[in-house]
Amino acid sequence: MRIVVANVNTTEGVTEVIRQQAVKVAGSATEIVAVTPDFGADSVEGNFESYLAAVAVMDRITQIREPFDALVLAGFGEHGKEGLAELLDIPVVDITEAAAHTACLIGRRYAVVTSLRRTLGQIHDRLRLIGLADRCAALRAAELPVLELEADPERSSERIVEEARLAVESDGADVIVLGCAGMAGLAEHVEAAVDVPVVDGVAAAVALAESLVRQHLTTSKRAYPTPRRKAIKGWPITPFAAG
Repeated sequence: MRIVVANVNTTEGVTEVIRQQAVKVAGSATEIVAVTPDFGADSVEGNFESYLAAVAVMDRITQIREPFDALVLAGFGEHGKEGLAELLDIPVVDITEAAAHTACLIGRRYAVVTSLRRTLGQIHDRLRLIGLADRCAALRAAELPVLELEADPERSSERIVEEARLAVESDGADVIVLGCAGMAGLAEHVEAAVDVPVVDGVAAAVALAESLVRQHLTTSKRAYPTPRRKAIKGWPITPFAAG
């Protein structure tokens, strides 16, 4: 089985963190291919950058020549899942959906701890779209820029634990969802500190993608019909690399 995991920002270091987490949870027979968009923001922290990232990820996916069995969109609360589901005829798993669905399987109410407060509305909109906003006890932000998660992991983990603890003690959450792909790999540390299950979106999405492939389930084309064949000016934006 071959699963492509797409980072939504252009920072290769974040892509590598995501890849490592995906490999950690994937089965031994699963090949993980992590990709980075060729254009866009170095960190996606709002709607403008998210819409740009959606186009960039679709453009990057069109460049992949080798066949693959599923795609994981590794951006929490980001746009683009529906477009990718129309573009491809394989499972497309968004880490926001995967994390929230997983949290609902193991608890009554979950809370999301993300990077910046400015993204909370965007995440709430995504949770409403997938029908799981009512199960969300709280959306909390550690007020850490995405790239700071990698630059200062010790301070970052402390702030994430602080917000997760407040979500449990003050908001009544019994599961914590890490609401940023850049937080990949922190679940065990946070779980030990707050004593409730902590869901990593990348891990949840890879595991669900593997399950869908093994069950021979794929995207419903009644829900996400393949785009009609037509001329699209300037698309794809990035040409295939030589060789």
